[in-house]
Amino acid sequence: MNSRISINALTQPLVTQLLKDAEKLHLIVEKPHCTIIDAGINAIGGIQAGLRIAEICLGGLGHVNLSNSGQGTWSWQIQVNTSNPVLACLGSQYAGWSLSHEKFYALGSGAGRILAQKEPLFNELGLTDNATNTTLVLEVDKIPPQEIIDKIVQDCHLPSAEALTLILTPTRSLAGCVQIVARVLEVAMHKVHTLHFPLERVIDGMGSAPLPPPAKDFVTAMGRTNDAILFGGQVQLFVTGDDSDAKQLAEQLPSSASRDYGRPFAEIFKDYKYDFFQIDPLLFSPAKVTITALESGRSFHAGQIDLQGLAKSFGE
Repeated sequence: MNSRISINALTQPLVTQLLKDAEKLHLIVEKPHCTIIDAGINAIGGIQAGLRIAEICLGGLGHVNLSNSGQGTWSWQIQVNTSNPVLACLGSQYAGWSLSHEKFYALGSGAGRILAQKEPLFNELGLTDNATNTTLVLEVDKIPPQEIIDKIVQDCHLPSAEALTLILTPTRSLAGCVQIVARVLEVAMHKVHTLHFPLERVIDGMGSAPLPPPAKDFVTAMGRTNDAILFGGQVQLFVTGDDSDAKQLAEQLPSSASRDYGRPFAEIFKDYKYDFFQIDPLLFSPAKVTITALESGRSFHAGQIDLQGLAKSFGE
């Protein structure tokens, strides 16, 4: 799916506005070399900042908001929708760029990934961009070392570090919780890709998941944000093609189709001795899905919300 849309161009106005509103959003902006926006390390950050950052992660191609579902104790939820789910979710929001130096490690999300072209996905989808400035969102609790900044500048072919903005969102922070839970649709799209369903047939999409309380440590926070999607996430995708394909996708997509489903994510992670890659990759998906076949107008449903699982994970 070749696209002439520049997610870097679409993202830049959102980043500019985030910088203008930094003080009222409880963000700290530093410019040692590149521009660094602290959304929860030394800054307070917050829910509104998280909503803005989530839309930046989506490459300016999606909307993210907060609503009340009225369902269960944890009824405040993050809602996401985009009419470009492949480009917005996989081309931008997906945390697919691995960045490490000595004891620093992070996965990069956002428009910078398409400039670096470090993932086979971009060649597969035929996605490119030639922007001269960019933004990456990192889920970290420390400022990246200069070596990481230099690597990003070089790999993205930027003229200088001044053309780079890094947004830092620790998992334990409110902003971090929001921007991670806002990946509910992206998680579904990634599993669609893993299941080898043709991505060009996914025309539109929307999703929601409950907003968990932040946690005092990384593992608990990671567990809660994952469980928000695995136990409480809902996604609807609109696809072209035969009803039989839509029905099969619906049956395969929910998190309950995984062998590892059923316990809080933090417990699963611990049992695998904190080796993320030992976890069944098919676990990472929303709890409940609806696949709507556009030609016939029929919808196929699978999975269910697990309120008890949410309560256990969120500390009730």
